[in-house]
Amino acid sequence: MNPKTVSRILFLFLLLATHLLSAQLLLNKNLSLQVSNQRMDNVLEILSNKGDFYFSYNSKIVNKDSLVSLSAQNKSLKEILSLLFNESYEFRESGNYIIIRKAPIRMTMVTERAVNEDRIYSVSGFVYNRETGSAISEASIYEKKLLAAALSNQNGYFKIRLKSSKAAVAELNVSKEFYMDTMVRIETRHDQQLTVTLMPLENTEENVTVSPLDYLIPDLIQALNLVQQKHYPLPVDTGTVERTGAGRFLLSSQQKIQSLNLRKFFTERPFQVSLTPGLSTHGRLSPQVVNNFSFNVLGGYTAGTHGFELGGLFNIDKKEVKYFQLAGLFNIDGGKFTGFQLAGINNTVLDSVRGFQVGGVNNLVKGKFTGFQLGGVYNHVTDSVKGFQLAGVGNFARKKVSGLQVAGVANFSNKEINGVQIAGVINYTKRLKGVQIGLINIVDSSDGYSIGLINVVLKGYHKLAVSSNEVTGFNLAFKTGNQKFYSILQAGMHTGNLNKAYAFGYGLGSEMPLNKKKNIAFNPELISQYLYLGSWNYLNLLNRAQLQLHVKINKFISVYGGPSYNVFVSDQWAGIAGYRYPVPKSGYGTHSYSNRVSGWWGWNAGINIF
Repeated sequence: MNPKTVSRILFLFLLLATHLLSAQLLLNKNLSLQVSNQRMDNVLEILSNKGDFYFSYNSKIVNKDSLVSLSAQNKSLKEILSLLFNESYEFRESGNYIIIRKAPIRMTMVTERAVNEDRIYSVSGFVYNRETGSAISEASIYEKKLLAAALSNQNGYFKIRLKSSKAAVAELNVSKEFYMDTMVRIETRHDQQLTVTLMPLENTEENVTVSPLDYLIPDLIQALNLVQQKHYPLPVDTGTVERTGAGRFLLSSQQKIQSLNLRKFFTERPFQVSLTPGLSTHGRLSPQVVNNFSFNVLGGYTAGTHGFELGGLFNIDKKEVKYFQLAGLFNIDGGKFTGFQLAGINNTVLDSVRGFQVGGVNNLVKGKFTGFQLGGVYNHVTDSVKGFQLAGVGNFARKKVSGLQVAGVANFSNKEINGVQIAGVINYTKRLKGVQIGLINIVDSSDGYSIGLINVVLKGYHKLAVSSNEVTGFNLAFKTGNQKFYSILQAGMHTGNLNKAYAFGYGLGSEMPLNKKKNIAFNPELISQYLYLGSWNYLNLLNRAQLQLHVKINKFISVYGGPSYNVFVSDQWAGIAGYRYPVPKSGYGTHSYSNRVSGWWGWNAGINIF
């Protein structure tokens, strides 16, 4: 081998060895420190600069504001840190970092065993915080196969009874929110006592890194997670069945605590039977079990159902439910639902639904809904709907609706309707790509058709029209909707001592542009009006079909005019003094369809404003 190549390899090897050696000797590096009444965080900055390394620690375990006085000459970093901190701390090296953390409590597991020939043996003991040594209350101690569980009390004490098995060893699991799970192997068929310690989870947001910067600049402490360590994120509390109104009322505090502690543990069984939540064939771990068949005499609280669930009064499932779920009063599901769901009062699903949902009073879905939803009073979907919503009073969808909404009073879609809305009183959607039918229809923008007495398109077609025709000399109309389809509210009058007439009515119209500029258009319109000719005792109904040529003068004003055909239905046989009779006036060419119905050709002309 070339001597130069050998030299280079040896040089690189020496560099690597030197780096590795220095990385292992940070705590053994000799430093001198002279401080008096200095804040702890400033002292750590000084050490970081003197040794050219980083400190990393959790802000909850180090009091940065404490004042420190120390004189140390040519001592190792480990010795200096031991003088700054007491024996409850330990110091570890990781690359160019010194990690300060609480030393684990040295607790030996004391196990006292006594042979138990009965079918049931007991395991008792205490649960402690591994870092502080304090007792941990409300920790869950459970055996997964037997579905046995217990909670520790305020002193950390627990006792759990287990069935004897042929296996020589069983696994006892201990879980607590904000702590790492622990598993202990125990000897079966023996009464025994244990001491269990749990390690708290580390909140990485509270980590502090001290950088080797100029220590004369105060408080240069950066809350940055620069050390590549294995962290365990703290659990995030999300919306669950336990947080619903029924969950808060029906579930005990112990059941809610158990649910928080065991959020990572779920298992499956073919069936379960419950009298009430907590009185189940699966015992205290029923909320952690997904069943194929679930029968709840009054009510049950399980992890989920993949098959059939029947509740005399209610069913509460933490996770997904599939296929069939029936309850006398209500169902609450924390996960997705797929299939057929029926409840006498309410169905609440905190995720999406795909299938057929029937609630005697209302249905609430927090995710997407796909299928058929029937509510006696109200349906509420906080995401999109794809399918059919039918309610006695109202339907609500926060996002897009693709399909049909039918309600006795109101429909509300906060995003878009791509289908049909039918309501007895009011429909609302932000964007319409279909049809609305209701007394009042309100949309922000429309590419569809609104059919009702009042149609409001906020970014649509709005015209105030002043016109005249052969029956009423002055007419005022408000036209609103979109260009393809708009509604007309119109009132008119004819003055004169001998020819008074008053009219009011409703109509529909459309604007059909004839050129690219859209300043010339045809407007076909149908209007039905009641004519008041001196008495309300008679029916006088004037129906007009108008074809108007519409010419836009500028952005706000246009003129129009054109022919009309009129059909007049009247049972008034004689005129009343001061009011017009006949309609139209004498000498106007008409033709008769019957003794009550006549027709004629007429005209209409006017001005549009806006």
